[in-house]
Amino acid sequence: MWRSCGQLLRRNLLAANTISSGLLMATGDLIQQRIERHLHPHTPPKQYDWSRTGRMFTIGLLQGAPQHWFYFYLDKWLPGTALLTVGRKIVVDQLIASPFCIILFFSGMGIMEGNTVKECGDELNEKFMTVYVADWCVWPPSQFINFYFIPGNYRVIYVNALTMLYNIFLSYVKHDIPVKGDPKN
Repeated sequence: MWRSCGQLLRRNLLAANTISSGLLMATGDLIQQRIERHLHPHTPPKQYDWSRTGRMFTIGLLQGAPQHWFYFYLDKWLPGTALLTVGRKIVVDQLIASPFCIILFFSGMGIMEGNTVKECGDELNEKFMTVYVADWCVWPPSQFINFYFIPGNYRVIYVNALTMLYNIFLSYVKHDIPVKGDPKN
């Protein structure tokens, strides 16, 4: 069974990376919505916000393909698993991929919510550093494991699995931290 899964992943790696990115982003949001229910027990129970989860799924899909190609080319530009090479990959990941994903997340979510470009920019300006600082705490050690131990064709799947937990945090920052001056809050 594992061999069949491995062969399927190798043949359809871009699709697997893209779909898993969307599914795990959506799963993180559903978990966060569940947490929100437990943190606010005195508010009337609400059903899951499936449109919110759908937006998270869409952003995950939009991030899956760029991550697939980013890791593919990163391994070509910086081949091997020597400690210095792994360190360079981590720095490149944090300086290029991380800001790209954060910007895509807040901009894409805002646009799908019907916000103006200015509103998206305001939210990004206000929340970027919160997410980016957390990113620097979570991802360098995780990426060390990824770049040192995980074979290249499984890198995005590994990142996506960890991202599901990280997506709970992203969903929290996106949906539970109000933007200053936003009349909706």
